[in-house]
Amino acid sequence: MTAQHSLMILPGDGIGPEVMAEVRKVINWLENNKNISFTIQEDLIGGAAIEAHGTSLSTETLEKCRTVDTILLGAVGGTQWADVDYAIRPEAGLLKLRKELDLFANLRPAIVFDALANASTLKTDIVKGLDILIVRELTGGIYFGEPRGIEDLGNGERRGINTQVYTSSEIRRVGRIAFELAKKRQNRVCSCEKSNVMESGKLWREDITALHDAEYGDVELSHMYADNCAMQLLRDPKQFDVIVTDNLFGDILSDEAAMLTGSLGMLPSASLGAPGTPGLYEPVHGSAPDIAGQNKANPLATILSFAMALRYSLEQTHLADLIEDAVQDVLSQGQRTPDIMAPGCTEISTGAMGDALIGVLDLSMANAA
Repeated sequence: MTAQHSLMILPGDGIGPEVMAEVRKVINWLENNKNISFTIQEDLIGGAAIEAHGTSLSTETLEKCRTVDTILLGAVGGTQWADVDYAIRPEAGLLKLRKELDLFANLRPAIVFDALANASTLKTDIVKGLDILIVRELTGGIYFGEPRGIEDLGNGERRGINTQVYTSSEIRRVGRIAFELAKKRQNRVCSCEKSNVMESGKLWREDITALHDAEYGDVELSHMYADNCAMQLLRDPKQFDVIVTDNLFGDILSDEAAMLTGSLGMLPSASLGAPGTPGLYEPVHGSAPDIAGQNKANPLATILSFAMALRYSLEQTHLADLIEDAVQDVLSQGQRTPDIMAPGCTEISTGAMGDALIGVLDLSMANAA
């Protein structure tokens, strides 16, 4: 029986439409060769939506997004919208989409493909084979807590205020995502906070521990202070499987882990909500307006984001594995877009990278026949 899924594609700005065109090739290949079918809608977000609708995410687009199984996003932003009102800037559309869908768990994998191990700033034996998943709480913590702001104290003195605040339900729901994902990986979770100096960290550790003891006793749980985790990611990153942490520390640690891989252009991400809520999948890289329209962008992060959608939202793990293996094979052949170019490799365009991936998928089908 053919699996049916609905998909919203939001190409966005800059290189977004270019890299999303390569995802379309992969989708078409899957429909032609596997028992899967997609009902696809495409709409505007970011600067493209500002130009068309005067806002970076229209109400109509948001409502369409609520009805699909999953959402793929290319990138948002560009220098031409640098001076628009803060409330409608391109990035505001993305933030609104996350907020309105209550996408509270951000998944940031840090995977080192064998062919790119030399691109990391760390020694190859430290990072080769690295496969970490950071689960970051995305809708709470210091970025959203109240009170916040800058107040005038008089006599030339001012005070900036941000509030770090979490509830047990916020902690437990992101913890549950981390434990469930760990059960499909190496079955290990490391929870990171600063319980030694922050009451919110103390609550975080207590609630993650209670959740583990009540529901996930079969998963190995460890705790680590966030500053120590930052050090350990550089010292011995392969000690980690799944890291779960709050919004602020997750922001920092996921960027640090990303650089272990050697290339921002290879990194996918996902933002997930409650069961039944469509997940949002997007590459970590930005809209790269300096190379937009030049057929130079690396589409692999966006293709890997689609693989994450297959794995986490559409329950098509075998197809996610197939795509990820194909990416590994293309890189092993020495084919590179400019951002990951290395001596002895062949530089190819955005479109050629997509075609090369399809070629590998075709070969996998022939070998399986």
